[in-house]
Amino acid sequence: MKTNMGSLDRVARIVVAALIGVLYFAGIIGGTLAIVLLIVAGIFILTSFVGFCPLYFPLGISTKGRKSKA
Repeated sequence: MKTNMGSLDRVARIVVAALIGVLYFAGIIGGTLAIVLLIVAGIFILTSFVGFCPLYFPLGISTKGRKSKA
């Protein structure tokens, strides 16, 4: 499994997941919406730590920067 996520993508996913967590624990979101968003937040956290997004792979997307030859 080759990483396909850059550092900015990973940080953005962690920030969004944290925001969803704050909204949930503050009681701003609830019900089915909260469950769906918490699942999405969990996926964001998992993919951020692993550095691999399964959705990017079949689409050929990579946010990881290319190494320059120096």
